[in-house]
Amino acid sequence: MLFMCHQMAMKKEAQEKEEKAEQLRRAQAAAGIPIIWILGGPGCGKGTQCAKIVEKYGFTHLSSGDLLRDEVASGSDKGRQLQEIMTSGALVPNAEVLSLLNAAIGRAQGSSNGFLIDGYPREKNQGIAFEDQIAPADLVIYFECAEDTMVKRIMARAAAAAVKRADDNEATIRSRLNTFKQNTSAILELYSDKTLTINAERDVDIIFMEVITAIDCLMAKKGRSAKAC
Repeated sequence: MLFMCHQMAMKKEAQEKEEKAEQLRRAQAAAGIPIIWILGGPGCGKGTQCAKIVEKYGFTHLSSGDLLRDEVASGSDKGRQLQEIMTSGALVPNAEVLSLLNAAIGRAQGSSNGFLIDGYPREKNQGIAFEDQIAPADLVIYFECAEDTMVKRIMARAAAAAVKRADDNEATIRSRLNTFKQNTSAILELYSDKTLTINAERDVDIIFMEVITAIDCLMAKKGRSAKAC
């Protein structure tokens, strides 16, 4: 009997989550709020570009890593569960990450001009799940950077850090970049029709001018700007 009650409660909770997600999808479609995935390897400079986009357009910058860390720091029951998962070295289930992203988007709904989803998806199945459960991405911006350039930037950043990490060595970094490259290639192939690849080895402001052109065009298509593409 207790098992049946538990199952019914779980089913009801799942239904409520799906209803909320559907309401959010409809609200976003009606409001024409753009959703942009920001992709690029560590050290490519996407964090700098995200900050400039937020300043210029009033977008909400959402990083899955930051959301996970914030939830853990909150001391909530979910935060404690996530802490246990991350401490064990296991990957946080994608459903949990999507739940945090969905909740963050919901909180900013109505006050944001758009959403930057930073560093997510990390693989194509995550992208499919995001579009199915939250909303379709309007644009994917991929900051392309040579492996050697990213290694140099990461090593320089690690050398300047107050706390040294055991995995901040060239062999480990190159291994992480190789995994990133393989996963990202599949994402870019799947979403090639809405992906803009930008050379991220140039001056920050030159890169941003290209970003501005792309976002201005998107805003015009979404009816949120009088400027034509």
